Amino acid sequence: MTQTSIGLLVFFMSTTVSAQTANFDTDAVNVAPVGWACGVTGSGSPRWSVVADASAPSKPNVLKQSGSGTFPWCVKSGSAIADGFVEVKFKPISGNEDQAGGLVWRWKDGDNYYVARANALENNVSLYYTERGSRKTLKYVDAPVAAGTWHTLRVEFAGTRIGVSLDGKRYIELDDKHISGPGAVGVWTKADSVTAFDDFVYGTARP
Repeated sequence: MTQTSIGLLVFFMSTTVSAQTANFDTDAVNVAPVGWACGVTGSGSPRWSVVADASAPSKPNVLKQSGSGTFPWCVKSGSAIADGFVEVKFKPISGNEDQAGGLVWRWKDGDNYYVARANALENNVSLYYTERGSRKTLKYVDAPVAAGTWHTLRVEFAGTRIGVSLDGKRYIELDDKHISGPGAVGVWTKADSVTAFDDFVYGTARP
C-alpha cells in the first residue's frame, strides 16, 4: 500500500462521512433531473435526461447523456464538498470518438473542476483538472472498461490526496493541489459519448 493510499485510508477511518444518494427513480423522464445543473465545457449540444432503462442497477430510471459536446457535465446543485468522496455506476453505450463515463468534484463552475473518467474505447482510467476551460492530464492508467456493461467509478479526496477506483480496484493515487476548497460534485462525459449513470452517491468527510 502506498503512502497516498495509507493517508486516504486513515483519513476516512478517522472521520464521519455524511452520504447522499441520487438514483433518478422519482424524476420525470425525458427531461434533466430536478436539482441538477447541466452544461458543457467548451462547445456542443449535450442532452442530459432521465430515461427508463431495464438494465439499471436501481430500476427503473437512469440519467443519460445522448447529445455531444467537448466535455458535457451535470452537477448536483447545492453540493459543496472539500474533502469526501463521490461514486457512480455508469454504462458506456456508444460513441465513435469516445465512450466515457466520468465524475467531477470541487466543481467551481463549468471551466474549473477535477474530473476522473473511464473510457471503453481506450480501456483506461484517467485523472485531470480543468482550469479556465482547459483540461490538463494528471495520470492515465490502463484498465478494462467493457462497453454496454455497468461499472462503478469512485473518487476519494482529502486535501491534496486523490484516489480513483474502478469496479472496486484502485488505479490512481496521487497528490495534487491545483483545485482546493469546496465545490460541487457530478458526472461528466466527452465528445459523442452516449453514457448512462445511476446510483450517484457523494459524501462529506467530517473530523
